[in-house]
Amino acid sequence: MARSGYSITTEGEVTLNAAATVKTVLGVKGDSSTPVNLKSMWVDFDGVSSTDKPVKVSLLVVTFATNAPGTNSTSVTVKQAYGRNAGTGIIAARNWTAEPTTVEPQSYDEFSLDPNKGLYRYDWPLGEEPDCALGSGFIIRALIESGDTVTAAIRAGMRFERG
Repeated sequence: MARSGYSITTEGEVTLNAAATVKTVLGVKGDSSTPVNLKSMWVDFDGVSSTDKPVKVSLLVVTFATNAPGTNSTSVTVKQAYGRNAGTGIIAARNWTAEPTTVEPQSYDEFSLDPNKGLYRYDWPLGEEPDCALGSGFIIRALIESGDTVTAAIRAGMRFERG
């Protein structure tokens, strides 16, 4: 079956919060008839200090019970990457000022990354792509551990298909 693929990015740098505070950097949400199947994700930092401690990065499923993309966040453009030009109910945003809820208990990916020009990119193998329920979506969050100092900003992106 032919699919349509889309991509989003932070469209610029997102400044991280103070230590011990999570920051939702980027998120995507499907509507009640359009689920999201994640194909790949990436994050990178612009740090220049080798003394900065690693930042914990998480990819999470979220229902967006509150603070859906565009609410307490800055909307970003969902760009079609391939496939038929079909309208979707998919929305996306970056840089939340109030965290979205409700985060599902599973985390698809969680790792620590050096903010001194650290880069992470992952493409899921065919058939193993994370998906979510109708009306839900994915977020990329960053956390500076308590007591750590980080002077870097973060950029992120996701590629996904309509389910």
